[in-house]
Amino acid sequence: MMKKHSGLLSILRKLKSTPDQEVRILLLGLDNGGKTTLLKQLASEDISHITPTQGFNIKSVQSQGFKLNVWDIGGQRKIRPYWRNYFENTDVLIYVIDSADRKRFEETGQELAELLDEEKLSGVPVLIFANKQDLLTAAPASEIAEGLNLHTIRDRIWQIQSCSALTGEGIQNCSNIVQNVNNNTCIYIINSDFPSFIC
Repeated sequence: MMKKHSGLLSILRKLKSTPDQEVRILLLGLDNGGKTTLLKQLASEDISHITPTQGFNIKSVQSQGFKLNVWDIGGQRKIRPYWRNYFENTDVLIYVIDSADRKRFEETGQELAELLDEEKLSGVPVLIFANKQDLLTAAPASEIAEGLNLHTIRDRIWQIQSCSALTGEGIQNCSNIVQNVNNNTCIYIINSDFPSFIC
C-alpha cells in the first residue's frame, strides 16, 4: 500500500538531513485552483464545506517524522501582491493550477514565473499540482508543463503532479515519484494513472 504524501516527503528528505524537523511550505496559486481543498486533503480533513480563502490558512500536518507547516494564501488578484510577505524561510513552494481553466493558463504562468524570479524563493523546490484532473476538460500535466516551459527551470528541483484535490487522486498516491531528483534531467513517470514530470 502506498503511503500518503510520500512524493512531497521525498523532496523534503533531500532538503533536510534529519527528519523530526519543521518544514515551512508555501501553498500558492490563482483563486479557485483548489489550494484549500488540497490542504484539507493533506490534513485528512472534511472537504465538503470549502470557502474562498480571503487571507490565509495555516495547517500543521505530521507525516513520517516531518511537521509540515503549510501556509495557504488566498489567490485573488487583490491578495497576490501580499504573497511576498510569506516568502521568508520557505522550504518548499507548492503551486496549484486549475487544469480545467484553460482561459487562465497564461495568467497562472505569469504568476508562477514571477514567483520563480523572487530572490527570497531562489532555489526553493517547487511542486506544481495540476489539479482538477477529475474534470473531462482538464489539460494533462504534460500539456501544462510544456505550456509553462517548465523544462527550462534549471535553478531548483521541480515536479509537476496531476491530481484531483476533490478525490485525493495524485495527492495521496504519489509514492516513489521523487526518488532520484536531478536538477538537469526531466523524467516522465506514470503513477496511479496520473502522469508526472520530475526534474
